[in-house]
Amino acid sequence: MDGEITDNSNVDNDVFSGLERLRELRMSHRDLDDLIDRLSEDPLVDQLRLRRLKKRKLQLKDMIARLESELIPDLNA
Repeated sequence: MDGEITDNSNVDNDVFSGLERLRELRMSHRDLDDLIDRLSEDPLVDQLRLRRLKKRKLQLKDMIARLESELIPDLNA
């Protein structure tokens, strides 16, 4: 019985830390989006920096999608 409680507790902790990580990734993605928008308005912006920021934003989007798919159960299974 104690093993079950520990297992449930571990699952809860894993889910909570996954949700917390998801929240952090979404905030970072949103912040990068805002930064990219502001920099895009500047005609003197370093285009290489802007491309790197956009690439990082896409990486964050992929990480968010992967984490969401891990946290949301597959209903077809």
